[in-house]
Amino acid sequence: MKITRIARRGMAAAAAVVATATLAAGCSAGGGAGSNAGDGTGQISVWALQGQDGENAALQAAVDGFNKSQDKITASLRLIASDTYTTTITTTPKDQLPDVLQIDGPTLASYVFNGKVSPLKDYVSQAAIDNATAGSIAEGTVNGELYALAQFDSAMGLYGNKKLLDAAKVNYPTSIKEAWTADQFAAALKTLAAENRSGKALDLNEAGLAGEWGTYAFAPFVWSAGGNLLKNNTAVGALDSPESVKALTQVASWRPFVDSNADSNAFPQGRVALGIGGHWNYPAYSKALGDDLLVMPLPNFGTGAKAGAGSLTWGIGGGTDNGKAAGAFLSYLLNDANVTAMTKANGAPPATKSALASDALYMKGGPLALFADQLANSCPSENITATCVAVYRPVTAGYPTVTSQFSSALSAIWGGADPARALGDAAKSIDQNFADNDGYRQ
Repeated sequence: MKITRIARRGMAAAAAVVATATLAAGCSAGGGAGSNAGDGTGQISVWALQGQDGENAALQAAVDGFNKSQDKITASLRLIASDTYTTTITTTPKDQLPDVLQIDGPTLASYVFNGKVSPLKDYVSQAAIDNATAGSIAEGTVNGELYALAQFDSAMGLYGNKKLLDAAKVNYPTSIKEAWTADQFAAALKTLAAENRSGKALDLNEAGLAGEWGTYAFAPFVWSAGGNLLKNNTAVGALDSPESVKALTQVASWRPFVDSNADSNAFPQGRVALGIGGHWNYPAYSKALGDDLLVMPLPNFGTGAKAGAGSLTWGIGGGTDNGKAAGAFLSYLLNDANVTAMTKANGAPPATKSALASDALYMKGGPLALFADQLANSCPSENITATCVAVYRPVTAGYPTVTSQFSSALSAIWGGADPARALGDAAKSIDQNFADNDGYRQ
């Protein structure tokens, strides 16, 4: 799989997350954001990740459009390489941060903890807030306060090759309610592998297990089994629970049927019948498979099918002297024209209600309608229900440590380590880090 900007941001580059974890450890709360409202005029700076040409162009067009739409505020855009972006934000003092910045969703709480972002309620229009999807609100809320809003979300699931599934006489789910159970999925893998000369049936981006892809894509199996990464801000008893251990034991049992996919073509070239992936895979997969491409939910491990969600969001710098102007820009950035231009460029599900409702990919009957259904039934990982499908990663300033430990444990388990021991060690390390940082309480 070519690692596109949307994949990098939806899954957050592992090196950047680890850097955040390192820098967050031992830090104390910044005492709240020091932003000022200003008079709503003048120059404002905007920082964002540098991505694909179409995305960069859409963002620059939004900045240019905002500047032309009024004569009181001038916004300037700086694009920063994605592999250094999170580290740049983390290491920049809040009084040197821009007025407006993109934020990888899972890292938001750590920025709040260190005073690097400001609450939005006094700056962004109520209309923009009201038009945000439930997922955007959930991802952007920390301790009951809204700090960020998104132009787009992310979605993931199980892709299938209808031709290969039919040839193997494997029945497949067509809705979330019909998701395979863990046992049914395992049986499908065995059947499909037996029909394949290579003995392989699944692509799951094996190379990314030790990074943020591991948490984004595989924590959903833990949630689906009734486990969690944290419970009441504690990992011991959650991450190492019997449910969590069973889930990753089942995941590890798939290894004999997995194509290592070193060339990123296992699924689109038909070497395997199934692939775990995100919305960013759809353009290439649909081009390769056409009408044979299926979009299905991930397997249900016991408490309902779950899936990863969350992507880049937008916030206001904690040290800005022009919060009103920054808020005016964000309100403009989140209008239908700008959101649609961006999601057409990257194929992501819009994170505003109006744009999502009019997106042909995600509307009822569209090829990615199942992803929209998942996002319509979303929840934070702190409050998972049976009806929730799209789950957002833990909202905590300690998230970088959580994801680093979880993905490392997942990778070790995939390599043959004992699941109970690996998750137990990870849980203890997380709790020690939280204890060292007073639970990341502000």
